Amino acid sequence: MKLRSLMSILSLSLLVFAVSSCDKEDDNTPAAPPTITSQVVAGANLSLLESAVVKANLATTLDGAGPYTVFAPTDDAFAASGITASTINTLTAAQLQTILLYHTLPAEVFAANVPAGPNAKVITASGDSVFVTKNATGVYVNGINVTQADIDASNGVIHLISRVLLPPAGNIVEVAQANSNFSFLVAAVLRASTGSTNVAQILSSGGPFTVFAPTNDAFIAAGFANIAAINAADPNTLASILTYHVIPGRVFSSDLTNGATPATANGATVTIGLTGGATVKGKTNTTASNIIGTNIMARNGVVHVIDKVLLP
Repeated sequence: MKLRSLMSILSLSLLVFAVSSCDKEDDNTPAAPPTITSQVVAGANLSLLESAVVKANLATTLDGAGPYTVFAPTDDAFAASGITASTINTLTAAQLQTILLYHTLPAEVFAANVPAGPNAKVITASGDSVFVTKNATGVYVNGINVTQADIDASNGVIHLISRVLLPPAGNIVEVAQANSNFSFLVAAVLRASTGSTNVAQILSSGGPFTVFAPTNDAFIAAGFANIAAINAADPNTLASILTYHVIPGRVFSSDLTNGATPATANGATVTIGLTGGATVKGKTNTTASNIIGTNIMARNGVVHVIDKVLLP
């Protein structure tokens, strides 16, 4: 009897030890990372993105099974893009949803698996396309750099980016028409199209094209005091100047290299400079034009804003 009792106590002790050991092993099991929504909510510099996600009614979606890849603009990225909390409040849920789904891929893609490209076309959850590049300097989407990659989530991965991605508003002509700072450029395109080269038709076609777009002030500085002056100009002269601002192909700011001389649509070349800021210089310009805005998406290319008219 004593032996039997001793064996029972020993067996019970072993059982308790085994259960205790299992509990300790369970306690050491790494917890699953939070969902994408939870990561955004917890992010110290993602408050504007959180507000946009909530208003767009996407919090539940990004809490779901996924997997998703989200290119997440930080608060600094919103500020750099000129988007404030007030801007977000003025947008409808549907508008915000379109923008945020443009930042989202319906698959999990870590930085190591981003296509080298350059500018590999990827379909987003909105059905629109973004263009990704991976090179020695980092990962880029629509020419915008990833500032922190591979933030793991239980339902995908987050990459922080330095600007907000805005879906294309139309083709290059339509993008220019939607921006009041390009009214002189639009007038020049329409006037040029009455000559032997239909510039408007070209810039509305499939492309892709890269356009260095002069602002209204750039046209005024070039001697066009008003739109009436543009409408009085020779169409073929304007066409020659405007096609000098067009590079065949989609060239984002991340693709520009110092000293490059890309060929333009009129057969000449311009010179790119990256020392002390991005510039582009026409052959007969005395000084280079500053590139003051970059990577404006169009369905048939990309637009960069410049502060001088380029002269062949």
